[in-house]
Amino acid sequence: MKRNFVLAITGASGAAYSLRLLEVLLAAGCDVYLTISDAGSIVLKEELGIKLNLPDFDPAMLKLTVKADPSEAGHMHYYHFENRVAPIASGSFHTDGMVICPCSTSTLGAVAHGVSMNLIHRAAEVHLKERRRLILVPRETPLSLVHLKNLVLAAEAGAVILPAMPAFYHGVAHVCDLVDFIVSRICDQLGVDNALVKRWARRD
Repeated sequence: MKRNFVLAITGASGAAYSLRLLEVLLAAGCDVYLTISDAGSIVLKEELGIKLNLPDFDPAMLKLTVKADPSEAGHMHYYHFENRVAPIASGSFHTDGMVICPCSTSTLGAVAHGVSMNLIHRAAEVHLKERRRLILVPRETPLSLVHLKNLVLAAEAGAVILPAMPAFYHGVAHVCDLVDFIVSRICDQLGVDNALVKRWARRD
């Protein structure tokens, strides 16, 4: 059975993580329900040179490379972040999980305190109340006490905190190897099989 995931892109550095994750999920045959905040679109432009028109969104704008037979790849469904009546705003719409990648600290604060000001916040609230997997991928340093307390609150509410902190033990040659490390860990949490990085094994 095809699996459904929500992917929200917000205004923290690390746009490469979100697009790579989107490519991998689609290639794995998953349907992805995508929403992007205004700040997220700004980061995509600044970091990757991708200019989006959120009200008149065209998937081609993302310049994705999905390595899969089109008949086997998943489908992407886009919803504007101010669309309060999108399917992902309701707990009756089934999904297998949600990822906010990257997750800005303002989005983290809204999720941690149950403040639903847009579709991203509401979809996260739905995943917590329905006890579905919610993965937050923050990318901020240093962290203030406010950030740390919000991370604890989100974790206590049931979210998985998966910071964008790549490792180097898997044979890093290019920046894409660091990106794939984080994307692989996200996929592991979602239960999506992947071989993006070489798994750890002791070298005696």
